[in-house]
Amino acid sequence: MNKRKEEDSQKRNLMVSSGDRSAKIRTYNYPQGRVTDHRINLTLYDLQNIVNGDIDKLVEELKLHNNIQLMNNDN
Repeated sequence: MNKRKEEDSQKRNLMVSSGDRSAKIRTYNYPQGRVTDHRINLTLYDLQNIVNGDIDKLVEELKLHNNIQLMNNDN
């Protein structure tokens, strides 16, 4: 029973983010009107439209990056 609790505790600890700045996904820089997605190293200077819901460009770039990753993994 104790072993199971310890294993569950270790699993939970692995799932929790450290909150480290290096773990961030996206930065919204209001003074510069810039959004940066750190996962794919994409910077867009269209912050106002993005926060208002016009995220098509961001989504398309994420899809493109994902498809490239999938193609590279197939080779």
